[in-house]
Amino acid sequence: MKYTENSLNILTTKSYKGIGNAWIVKNLKGNENVETIVNLLNKTIKGEPTHIDEFENLKRNFEAKIVDKFQNCCDGFVALGDDNFPKYRGHVKESEQPIFLYYKGDIELLSIINKNISVIGLLNPEGDIEERERKIVAQFVKMGATIVSGLAFGCDSISHQQALDSNGKTVAILPGPLTNIMPSRNKGLAFQIVEDGGLLVTEYGNDFKTPMELSSRYKERDRLQALFCDTIVLAASYAQNSAERWKKFGQKLDSGARLAMGYARDYNIPRAVMYDKSIDENNPMFDLNRDIIKEQKDITIITQENYVETVEKIMNIKTATKNLKIEQKKLFE
Repeated sequence: MKYTENSLNILTTKSYKGIGNAWIVKNLKGNENVETIVNLLNKTIKGEPTHIDEFENLKRNFEAKIVDKFQNCCDGFVALGDDNFPKYRGHVKESEQPIFLYYKGDIELLSIINKNISVIGLLNPEGDIEERERKIVAQFVKMGATIVSGLAFGCDSISHQQALDSNGKTVAILPGPLTNIMPSRNKGLAFQIVEDGGLLVTEYGNDFKTPMELSSRYKERDRLQALFCDTIVLAASYAQNSAERWKKFGQKLDSGARLAMGYARDYNIPRAVMYDKSIDENNPMFDLNRDIIKEQKDITIITQENYVETVEKIMNIKTATKNLKIEQKKLFE
């Protein structure tokens, strides 16, 4: 299993009460020595101060537990400050910036210089939604994109599977630990993703304890789907008020895609939607697509007629932006 002293230090630091992502982002750049971290912690934590020996003991206990627990299902973990810790996209407040990831597969697929496209949507797509989504994913893969999604049923699974069928790479961002792939019926797909050179990644090392905690983790997963892509594509999704609009849904409608698209908007990540007005106008499964089009005038709309050239346009814009980031990075090296 691959990891660094820095990643162990970050993990140990976060275990202290009152220490979260925002504190770590504000106070640590990565690769600080333990003495520096302990001094910073003692300026924040309440009660008895910590000390270097206590910190080191905690760190070695974490190391032993992780190696024992994950040796058969995890290739390693990375943290803020590690050379291979992936850079997020967009503009994100400190509390929502990722600082630690467990992974299995090729972590370099999340690199800022890689071409990452998130493709997400409904848990239960019907009609020709799957066929249309597959064509779009295949075109992205043809142009060199890595497909990112959340391993959920429906549109997520379709995007992962089509990426594999097109001999491309795909990344699954998980809401739980690598010891407990969710949903369990997609374990086979998860294994195939890794076997074909892809990546499974998660912020979590432990199972959830309550339904409320699991719900929170799904939201955090949705945020990473936006943060680790250059453009996010919505295949199809209900809107928040679809049940009220159509008066025919007796259950709560899935909201993961809605949350991910909202994060992308907030982070200033480019958004695109699959939509053909002539056939989708009266389909509630495209309510969110329609809302996004109304909300953002310059939203990219992918139709059955224009998907080849629109995918090319998305990739070219993304490539130009990425080249600028690379040049800016060189200026500070």
